[in-house]
Amino acid sequence: MDRYALYSGSKFEELAGYSRAVVDGDWIFVSGTAGYEPTTGRFADGAANQTRRALETIAETLVKAGSSLADIVQVRVYLADRADVMPVCEILGQTFSDPRPTNTTIICGFPVEDIKVELEVTARKRG
Repeated sequence: MDRYALYSGSKFEELAGYSRAVVDGDWIFVSGTAGYEPTTGRFADGAANQTRRALETIAETLVKAGSSLADIVQVRVYLADRADVMPVCEILGQTFSDPRPTNTTIICGFPVEDIKVELEVTARKRG
């Protein structure tokens, strides 16, 4: 079984010793992904826009691994504010279709105040 890492080039990957994703056979483990806008160097405004941007980054990573958003089996959502649960849920509901992935949502703090949401996913390539 092949095991390899994918990197986005983020300075935090080397600093914190992590990969954007690890592919292990048919499984793809994607690290927590915030709604960072690489073109502006800032985080998107609001939790809904950050969720959209994080999903774009995740989708790009999954394509590099030979997969797609449709292959996600588990989503973990980390939110700074419980008031953002419904806006984020609406975006996820529009993104995923049956069979929808499992979901765990946690309210927590982030080391960067501008981060409103972070998504972590596990996917399995379908043959």
